[in-house]
Amino acid sequence: MHDDDRGNRMPESRLNRPLKYALSVPPHGDYGDPQFLVTLAKEAEDAGWDGFFLWDHLAFMRGFDGPIVDPWISLAAIAASTTRIRLGPMVTPLARRRPWKVARETVTLDHLSQGRLILGVGLGYPADSEFEDFGEDGDERVRAEKLDEALDVIEGLWSGKSFSYAGRHFQVRDCTFLPRPVQEPRIPIWVGGYWPNRQPFRRAARWDGVLPGRLSLERRRTWTPTMIPVDHYREMASFVSDRRTSDAHFDFAIGGYSDGDGGPADRDRVQTYADAGLTWWVENLHGFRGDLPQMRRRIALGPPRL
Repeated sequence: MHDDDRGNRMPESRLNRPLKYALSVPPHGDYGDPQFLVTLAKEAEDAGWDGFFLWDHLAFMRGFDGPIVDPWISLAAIAASTTRIRLGPMVTPLARRRPWKVARETVTLDHLSQGRLILGVGLGYPADSEFEDFGEDGDERVRAEKLDEALDVIEGLWSGKSFSYAGRHFQVRDCTFLPRPVQEPRIPIWVGGYWPNRQPFRRAARWDGVLPGRLSLERRRTWTPTMIPVDHYREMASFVSDRRTSDAHFDFAIGGYSDGDGGPADRDRVQTYADAGLTWWVENLHGFRGDLPQMRRRIALGPPRL
């Protein structure tokens, strides 16, 4: 790490690495069709994007009555239909999954994509429609415990060696999972969270990347697209970097919004976050931002490259 001109600790991971650009897409509403998601992913690859990530929701929110498709099966179809872009769930709530099942799915998807998977994880949101309405415990502390245990189990099963685990929520006895992932030393794990909550970012420092989010639900049931202010992002990156115990590459992502016109405003916006340590710009596409034709045009215009 090195210090910037404000004295903040900055990640070395950004040095000498080109900034990458991805799309983040919800598999519901207008996007709730797996064949259409494959089409969008292929359009994204053709337009020069580096990644294509899907939200992971069962019900999205109470009152939502549109179509929702499974992101994992959709990602498998995307992996088989693309050759270059990185892909993955961004993020999946591990607290409502069996980690051994996720370990099998992720290794299979990593092989299917020939090493292009990134596993994004988080607590999940909202707790009521995603957990409590299905009889799952929505308590944040319980979900955090399950998330941490699940990550330990998944990493252990990815090793391809005999693995046992005795946790409060998950137990494994002398299991060996083969094949191992294509990627070494493991499939990258990015952790999502909402700054300034500290615990998700302590968790992220143990793994391979971080995706801080900020999307405000207003009383009118509409979403206001906002980004973490760059000074807060810089503070977050410094917080995570100071808690890293490995020199391995670490990714700093952000859910972003650009105009897509290639103008100076887009370049300036991206550059300010790149200067704060950003390695992945993840462009958010969803129905609250614009209609489907608008979002497809945004894909076709390509990433806001510096």
